[in-house]
Amino acid sequence: MPAKSPNPVILKRLEALRTQLRDHDYRYYVLAQPRISDQQYDTLMRELIELEKTYPEFIAPDSPSQRVGGEPTKEFPTVTHAVPMLSLSNTYNEEEVRSFDERVHSLLGKEPVRYVCELKFDGVAISLLYYNGVFVRGATRGDGTQGDEITQNLKTIRSIPLRLRGEKKGFDEIEVRGEVLMDREDFRKMNEERELAGEKTFVNPRNSSAGTLKLQDPKIVATRPLKFFSYYLRTEDAPLSSHYENLKILREFGFPISEHARLCKTLGEVIDYWKEWEERREDLPYDIDGIVVKVDSLRQQERLGAISKSPRWAIAFKFAARQATTVLKDITLQVGRVGTMTPVAELEPVFVGGSTVSRATLHNEDYIKELDIRIGDTVTVEKGGDVIPKVSGVIKEKRKPGAKPFSMPGTCPECGSKIFRSADEAHYYCENSECPAQIRARIGHFAHRGAMDIEGLGEAIVDQLVELGFIQNYADLYELHKQKKKLVDLDRWGEKSATNLLEAIEESKKKPFSRVLFAVGIRHVGSGVAQLIVNNIGSMEKFIATPQAELERIQGVGPRIAESVHRFFNDKHNLKLVKRLQDAGLQMEEKKKRVIIQSPFTGKTVVLTGTLSSMSRDEAKEKIERLGGKVTSTVSSNTDYVIVGVDAGSKLDKAKKLGVKTLDETAFSKMLK
Repeated sequence: MPAKSPNPVILKRLEALRTQLRDHDYRYYVLAQPRISDQQYDTLMRELIELEKTYPEFIAPDSPSQRVGGEPTKEFPTVTHAVPMLSLSNTYNEEEVRSFDERVHSLLGKEPVRYVCELKFDGVAISLLYYNGVFVRGATRGDGTQGDEITQNLKTIRSIPLRLRGEKKGFDEIEVRGEVLMDREDFRKMNEERELAGEKTFVNPRNSSAGTLKLQDPKIVATRPLKFFSYYLRTEDAPLSSHYENLKILREFGFPISEHARLCKTLGEVIDYWKEWEERREDLPYDIDGIVVKVDSLRQQERLGAISKSPRWAIAFKFAARQATTVLKDITLQVGRVGTMTPVAELEPVFVGGSTVSRATLHNEDYIKELDIRIGDTVTVEKGGDVIPKVSGVIKEKRKPGAKPFSMPGTCPECGSKIFRSADEAHYYCENSECPAQIRARIGHFAHRGAMDIEGLGEAIVDQLVELGFIQNYADLYELHKQKKKLVDLDRWGEKSATNLLEAIEESKKKPFSRVLFAVGIRHVGSGVAQLIVNNIGSMEKFIATPQAELERIQGVGPRIAESVHRFFNDKHNLKLVKRLQDAGLQMEEKKKRVIIQSPFTGKTVVLTGTLSSMSRDEAKEKIERLGGKVTSTVSSNTDYVIVGVDAGSKLDKAKKLGVKTLDETAFSKMLK
């Protein structure tokens, strides 16, 4: 029976919600001028999602609800760019830029030339295609001629419009190019969260952005703090004459553009722009590594053409490395928000890269030993895109007699707890969950969606509650109801906001023990490891009492995680917090999944590939594990079975090559019975 069509009132409401949410996305992610609170935005989004669930035939591809991420993809199709995405020639000094200007003028004759100067983002170049104002395809730069189609991943980036704003007459089909990147602060917070969850951290914002765009699960991409800046517009439908004017058109269409782009009439103005941003680069929230200089006239660009893989009409004017020498007065320890101990160089103030530097990072103990850095040394300081510069070398000829090698202290400078370093890690850590330097991050992790999922307890609220002294650790959350009157009286709170937060905290008590175990923030115990531990050890009481050697024997745990658990529960502050959570009524026990001892899957290693019609992959994994099997993601000579569904990928080919037994869905179902 066909679905019942909604009445005109419903259709009108659907479109109104989409229009409102698009406008709020634009104001928040592009203009940075939000008009409503996050809670009000979430209310509108929930209403839209519910209506679209009721009337799925009216879900639009450009609906704001479609940003959450679709199903994982097996591979990225190849896209051929209509116009190659050329790379730019690099230059590092004024003389080479003057040579570029001379070449431009020699090819154009006596025509006047204007340049557009833009910041050179340290991100990942992408191409976006729009038909009739709607985003239909996105791709990576690739080799410049061909790239990977990553449309679903790009849809999750909220600063990329799914539908163009403003007047689009004469722009039926357009291509927009730009850069995907992360702000330094967002990158830092993401790494802290990953570190606290025991996951691998990223090296820098650019590598993180590039890696994220190549992930095959858009839902994971949607959780990463990616942003987008546009800098190129192409269309066959309307006459375009000026790159600088094109930037204005992009802004009218709802794309974020750099507010720092500048039209320069002379080469002197170009050089002034370069010098200005070499000094001001740390003022920006994101990394840049130079400026881009482009001929403004599109007609002149066409006449100039390209040579090899670079255009003749543009050049990247890079920033030179900035270094200075000074004296290292002392080495202190800075405690990160997740307990990471970072040695910091206390320096005689020195002017470098446009500002005076008195502190610089020394990374870790190994770095100090490798360079043989000692207090009193004359050192080289290098300033890059990071907020804190680094010490990059030592001038040993100037070392004073008697200078002693540095050694790490045994306790945390913030709380006095013992610090430790695992054999396979570069940093020392403080495991005290109540360490003043870690309070906010640990509470934020505890309330995170994947942990206790306390709605409304975002970073700003956590900061406010800690600053006012209402909470000093995550256990304090469950006594916050005693201060409801004070909460109500806070600026911009009121009865409803206070009640909603306290109800969300109370609701979190129903979360299973595996969530609690993940939430308390044991290093290397992510959500998957937490569930694994719960499956083998049913309660917090037994978990705390389990010897380290016994934990190591649990498949999937191993020595590193077992050592981390042992250290966590060896700290009296952490034991006290766990006891308070138990007294507050959180779930500290979970029934272990029943495992049938003898079955065709007992002790077998299984890999799933393709789509099964009778169950999801997670359901199949759970059934195999209940029958005593282990599910892995990679086919090897140790694999016993490969379960083959529809559209099986390269895992099937590898299984055949290695002679691993394969089972279709019918045979798999029989074995399950």
